[in-house]
Amino acid sequence: MTQPPSPQRPPSPHSPRSPHTQALPADGEPSGSTAASALAAPRPGRVRAFYAGNARAVVARGLQVFRHNNSILVASGVLEPILYLLAMGLGLGSLIGRVKYAGVTISYAAYIAPALLAASAMNGAVMDSTVNVFFRLKHGRLYEAMLTTSLGPLDVALGEILMAVFRGFLYACGFVAVMFALGLLASPWSLTALGVAMLMAFAFAAIGMGITSFFSGWYQLDWIFVILQPLFLFSATFYPIDVYPAAVQWVVQALPLWHGVELMRLSILGAATSSAWIHIVYFAGMIVIGLALTSTRLQKLFLR
Repeated sequence: MTQPPSPQRPPSPHSPRSPHTQALPADGEPSGSTAASALAAPRPGRVRAFYAGNARAVVARGLQVFRHNNSILVASGVLEPILYLLAMGLGLGSLIGRVKYAGVTISYAAYIAPALLAASAMNGAVMDSTVNVFFRLKHGRLYEAMLTTSLGPLDVALGEILMAVFRGFLYACGFVAVMFALGLLASPWSLTALGVAMLMAFAFAAIGMGITSFFSGWYQLDWIFVILQPLFLFSATFYPIDVYPAAVQWVVQALPLWHGVELMRLSILGAATSSAWIHIVYFAGMIVIGLALTSTRLQKLFLR
């Protein structure tokens, strides 16, 4: 599984801050004075105190940090599923042969490739919304500094989650390019897999950031990997769900990655059915719950 990325530190800004750039302090920037000013500065009305409509400021800061620090992390995030594809799809696949899915007979590599793409989108979003977010939340005090400006908790949550979506999208683009080179894209509809990857990244990042807001120590992040590993192995990633007993199948079908794997396979094979909407609604629910949880937690932590 993907190893946690090291905390990111952007270059310190030197230009005067405008109302839109006040929300862009560097990770790890001392925030004692800004925290004190938050108590003295009047907040806008209740709605705008929660959402000021300026999540783009958080995204702009995130892109600046990403441009300077994350190229190697993206390369490693793309490389991991490629290695799985080569080892399992082409290696083990030569022994398994062809499999049948959604009424279509495909190679084993074509069967597991969409699942690996889904897992890659999940890993990228979760890592960005847990490990990096924990550093900014507890050590860099970044969100506390952001909330001393006109930004509201939902602005901060949405901006950070959109950056995780961007990372998941880059992972997906790199892996789809490899699938194209290996001839594993069944139709032009396969490109809809990029949209599925973004939807998944949004959902996992929203939930991940919300859960991380409850953590108090680095050791608690180990639970993220404890959860991700069985999700990766048992969400019908490498074999059909019908190999499980009926009772276990119900458990697997409740897992978020299983919905992503199924939706990704349907997209790449161009075999979308009405069941695709079940998966989409599932992820939409995760997004709503995650955004509400994250923004409420930030409000409780820093705007008491």
